[in-house]
Amino acid sequence: MKTGNTNSIEAIKNVTVLGAGTMGHGIAQVSAMAGFDVTLYDIAKEATEKGIAKIKSNLDKGVARAKVTAEQRDLTLANLEQNTDIESACKNANVVIEAAPESLDLKTKIYSDLDRFTSPSCLLATNTSSLSIRKIAQTIKDPSRVIGMHFFNPVHIMKLCEVVVHDKNTEESIELAMSLTKALGKTAIRVKDAPGFASSRLGLVIGLEAMRMFESGVASANDIDTAMKLGYGHPMGPLELTDLVGLDVRLSIANYLAKEIGPAFEPPEVLKEKVRRGLLGKKTGEGFFVWSDGKKQMES
Repeated sequence: MKTGNTNSIEAIKNVTVLGAGTMGHGIAQVSAMAGFDVTLYDIAKEATEKGIAKIKSNLDKGVARAKVTAEQRDLTLANLEQNTDIESACKNANVVIEAAPESLDLKTKIYSDLDRFTSPSCLLATNTSSLSIRKIAQTIKDPSRVIGMHFFNPVHIMKLCEVVVHDKNTEESIELAMSLTKALGKTAIRVKDAPGFASSRLGLVIGLEAMRMFESGVASANDIDTAMKLGYGHPMGPLELTDLVGLDVRLSIANYLAKEIGPAFEPPEVLKEKVRRGLLGKKTGEGFFVWSDGKKQMES
């Protein structure tokens, strides 16, 4: 990354988050809670308004549970603004964190815009959970300033962030991403740019095998999840986690890793069928489980 006004964590004042969906609004929330001035961008005002509303709901729940003070909530909300024009949203950004859907074509289009709309010293971080950082970075003149920052859902609760490094990154850009991750209250692990990185690759193997077991009648969805929670200490079972992540997201990642790594990641028919039927998990009210008011109710 070229030297300039953003070469240390102390110089970061303005953070722009592209995408107000599940991951984007969460990243915007923790960035605003860390004291940065945050612009939440999406193509439609309805999307940014929905994202801000979810942030407020998260904060209100935090206040009710004494995890967040009313003052922290109010300061966080004061640090947030909305924008539906990507050029103005990125104009003063020291860091842009992109949380668009998992499509390489979409992301390369976005980074082509970012190359024009951001300063040469602006760090560009992608929240992709599986796509090649290097391929995304090739879109811009200086690929060293593009790095992976893979957060976990729900962002305001989960403590891990994978900092995904490709061969064009400088130690300066890597250190800045690591420092930013720490400033956001997360633990950073440094991972090489390889298909699925570390967490997606490991987590998906378990998730796909759980689906195959469910599909072949080895055990119920609830019992498979209980086995992993009580037998291996996982805080959440692989099928409930799939519902939380989104079955469509997991199918997309599985298809990509099957192509890049091999048949071990071929998605089972039960996953493909549920996605065809629009049963995408918590966000649609049904996946491997039925959900109501954001809570798991029963097996699907």
